[in-house]
Amino acid sequence: MSKGPGLFTDIGKKAKDLLTRDYNSDQKFSISTYSVSGVALTSTALKKGGVHAADIATQYKYKNALFDVKIDTDSSVLTTVTLTEILPSTKAIASFKVPDYNSAKLEVQYFHDHATVTAAAALKQNPLIDITATLGSPVISFGAEAGYDTTSKTFTKYNAGISVTKPDACLSIILGDKGDSLKASYLHHFDEFKRTAAVGEVYRKFSTNENTITVGGLYAIDHSTSVKAKLNNHGTLGALLQHEVLPRSLVTVSSEIDTKALEKHPRFGLSLALKP
Repeated sequence: MSKGPGLFTDIGKKAKDLLTRDYNSDQKFSISTYSVSGVALTSTALKKGGVHAADIATQYKYKNALFDVKIDTDSSVLTTVTLTEILPSTKAIASFKVPDYNSAKLEVQYFHDHATVTAAAALKQNPLIDITATLGSPVISFGAEAGYDTTSKTFTKYNAGISVTKPDACLSIILGDKGDSLKASYLHHFDEFKRTAAVGEVYRKFSTNENTITVGGLYAIDHSTSVKAKLNNHGTLGALLQHEVLPRSLVTVSSEIDTKALEKHPRFGLSLALKP
């Protein structure tokens, strides 16, 4: 693949991941195993509130094809097939879920040194069509996306964004919700290993005149332990501790509290992911 500007979904992704990734209020346990033939098997159990769920996922790579199959407790089977370089600088992703036969979807991605274009459509009679395009370079990129419903003949979404990325920082601005919202974020790394960072995000909803300002940070205590925290102007405070108990095996403890309503019980989450 080329070293171009990346996908439209990559705009603002680094800041979003620092503010949201690994934060949860559920109990989750997963274990992964790998066979000699290259098959990866991951079993996951989740408790969310009073609801229990589980799934088993397998992954197998053969030449330029990647096969993913996930089976959950609702007896649904999600299959995803990813093919790279079927044409130069092109990736195709096909997915479908059984028994929901209307869920079939095909996405094609094209990567160029100065542009990235994707097109996705549901494989049914009157599909939803999503198209994205990004122009620029790995340092600065401009992108836009649009969704069109062929049944109602209306646009379901149209958004635009810009991203500036340097080795130690990333700035992004996204005009979303059909022009009704504006999100600006800035992420700065303080070390070359990117294990200590600070992030700020401002979100403006024009129709409701609502502003949300969120600040957060990541700090590595040592090579195997890190902490994260975030706080927004509505008083929601989140924090997590993540420790690598074994190589690639992580235990994560997170909590969220409303500082403007301390009489409410904080929410806690626990995640354990074991990999050989």
